[in-house]
Amino acid sequence: MRANTLIQAYERMALIRAYENTVVSLAGQHRLPGTCTSIGQEASAVGVVSALSSDDLILTNHRSAGHLLARGADPARMLAEVMGKSGGYCGGKSGSLHISSKELGVVLTSTIVGGELSLVTGVALARTMLGQAGVVACFFGDGAACQGRFHESLNLAAVWKLPILYVCENNQWQAFVHRQETMLADGVVGHAAGHGIGGSRVDGMDVEAVREAAEHAISRIRETGAPHLLEVMTYRLRGHFEPDDQAYVDPAELARWRARDPLVLLRRRLIESGMADEADLDRIDVEVGVRLDRAVGVADASPYPERRELTSDVYA
Repeated sequence: MRANTLIQAYERMALIRAYENTVVSLAGQHRLPGTCTSIGQEASAVGVVSALSSDDLILTNHRSAGHLLARGADPARMLAEVMGKSGGYCGGKSGSLHISSKELGVVLTSTIVGGELSLVTGVALARTMLGQAGVVACFFGDGAACQGRFHESLNLAAVWKLPILYVCENNQWQAFVHRQETMLADGVVGHAAGHGIGGSRVDGMDVEAVREAAEHAISRIRETGAPHLLEVMTYRLRGHFEPDDQAYVDPAELARWRARDPLVLLRRRLIESGMADEADLDRIDVEVGVRLDRAVGVADASPYPERRELTSDVYA
């Protein structure tokens, strides 16, 4: 990746980290509800989403903030949504776990584990039947990959030859249970071959590696029309749901993964390669912090929805 591309990746990853740290702080102050964060998984979000085109669609899960911000979402509108304000992406009705944005091509965020896997085949089939170009990216975790709907979705996508990029963000933890307690295999990429589709695995703490793997997978999907499974080996550096002290996590394991913090790794790479210096990256960090402070102010100032909005956006 070129210097300007990597610096942009650092800026977007820093924005995601700052946003989620802000949400954690606000939740601790009881200014908004607790939420599921994806702190530690920023390289996965930025690496994959930056490889997509504007015509491609996204379906994601309950750890969706990184995917939305990587797609270009406004942190002020996201915070307003989490606060239940009318200025949010869904008018304050979705909270943090259901944000969607038609303008960004984010079809849905499902808080039901694996829910997006059930729906992505329909979205991709509709695009195919309508003759619409583009890949449909579906983000899910290793916990969802232990469910029957994962295999049903892959099987249908393979049989119907649907242009789906399945992205398993294997963050090692399924709520409060380590993945080694729920699967004998060392991951999920092996399931791809069983359904007759391509599969690949990448270091999810390295944004450059993720971007390259995603570009390769997307290129294959565009060329063949067939689905592909990309397993991103990453780690959730905070607990399942805020607040969470992670008392169930082996401290040594957490320390090992903290040493591979994707922001720290990218910062080091940029400096050691001469693409940027400490001052450049410090300036980005400051600018991101200022942007989040302003976003909090905008979200706070946004009004709550009026009572008449209670029955709008409801379909029968």
